[in-house]
This record gives sequence, structure tokens and C-alpha cells, in this order.
Amino acid sequence: MTAPGPVTDRMGTRRPAAAARREYLLTLLAGAVGAAVVLLAARQGWARVVTTEPHPLPESRVAVRGQDLVPAAGALGLAALAGLAAVLATRGLARRAVGGLLAAFGLAIAASVSLPVTAAQVRSAAVGATAAQAGSAPGGSTVGSGITPGTGGSIAGLALASHVEMAAFPWRWAVLAGGLLVIGTGLLVAWRGARWPVMSSRYDQPASSKPVAVADPASLWESLSQGLDPTDSATPPAGSTTASGTSGAASGGHGPGRSDGAG
Repeated sequence: MTAPGPVTDRMGTRRPAAAARREYLLTLLAGAVGAAVVLLAARQGWARVVTTEPHPLPESRVAVRGQDLVPAAGALGLAALAGLAAVLATRGLARRAVGGLLAAFGLAIAASVSLPVTAAQVRSAAVGATAAQAGSAPGGSTVGSGITPGTGGSIAGLALASHVEMAAFPWRWAVLAGGLLVIGTGLLVAWRGARWPVMSSRYDQPASSKPVAVADPASLWESLSQGLDPTDSATPPAGSTTASGTSGAASGGHGPGRSDGAG
């Protein structure tokens, strides 16, 4: 009737470990999804600057990406991914500190995209992107840079004779949602991270593998003289072998004497 006791103890210790591992993996997955959403949404077109050209030229459109309007969002998304990698390699107080840093990254992402984006900011970002594209073109030409040659398509025209259209999909709010996921991940790591599994614990030396110390110097010297390893737990000390052999011989000597006496 005492057999179910150890089984119940093993199951009781296994369930909390499995729950902690599941919580650990789900938290890291949520943080990775949040950082990936931030990086993906920051590379999308958040707005367009439309410039009307003189007839019969078509109007020109310059797409403005999120990282041109909020350059800190993409950098903080990369920093959040690096923080998640640091969670895997840390433990205890260091892991809690990494969780606080992740929460700070998420707060900075949310703060950077919470401010309203004005038309002047979009035009300024479009001018900078157009100037960079024109400078990277061979000979500084505007061909292939997304700007149609003409008065309205010049860099000055972007700031004057143009209007701004925001993107249909709210990529800015997607960055905000990713930042909130990073905040939640950081708070969970700071709160529960010390209880989660540690990647490097499997490489620690178990206590049972430590060599057994030999207390008797005479036995140690006798073992070395016989070519035995005194640190091997399977090898008995030389003194104990000699003593057991001597006692066995002594007991063997008394045995026949007793039988003879009985006879």
C-alpha cells in the first residue's frame, strides 16, 4: 500500500515543471511575434505624397515607409529580438533585469507610434527619401527614383504642390500592437523568469559525479603502490581489502577447529 506514494510525488513534481516550461515557451513566442510585427509593419508604406503634374503628364506618387517616419520603431524591434535571445542565456536576477529591459523597449515602441503623424512630417520624409534615391542613381538622375521629371515632380514640388494620402491599412497601429506584446513579454519575464528552465543547467556537473575523498593516507598510498585508482568509487581501499581478507582467513581458521572439536 506504500507504492503509490513515490509515484504521486513524481507526478506532483513533474506537472509544475511542465507548466513552467509551457509558460516559458509561450511567453517567448509572444515576444517574438510582437517584435516581428513591429519590424514588418515599420517597413510598409504608411502614406503617399501625390503631386499633380502639368497636363498631359501623369501625377507622381512617392511612398513613405514607417521607418522613414518613425525610425526608432525598427531599431527597437531589433533590440527586442536581441533581448529575447538574452532571456534564453540568462537566469535569476539577470533574467529579471532583461525582462525589465524588454518592457522598456516595448514602452518606447508604443510611445514612438502613439504621436499623430502630420502631413508636414510625411512630406519631409518623402523629400528625404527622394533625395536619397536621386543621389544613389547613376549621375544623380531622377530616372528610376519614383519621381517623374517636371516642375511638380521635383523635390521642391513635393513640399509645395502636393497632397498627402494615408495608407488604407493602419500599419502604425500594428506597430503599437507589437509594442504592447513586447511590454507584456518583458513584464512576465521580470515576474516569472526566475522560475523558468535554464538552458545551461544541463551542463552543470551533478553532485554524485564528484570523486570520493580517501580519508586514510595509508590506504591511499597502498592503493597507489598496487596500481589502483583511489578516486574510483567501485575500487575498495586497499586497507579494507587486506582487513577483510585477514578476517576471512581468521574466520576460516576457526571454522575447521570448531568442526573438529565438535567431532
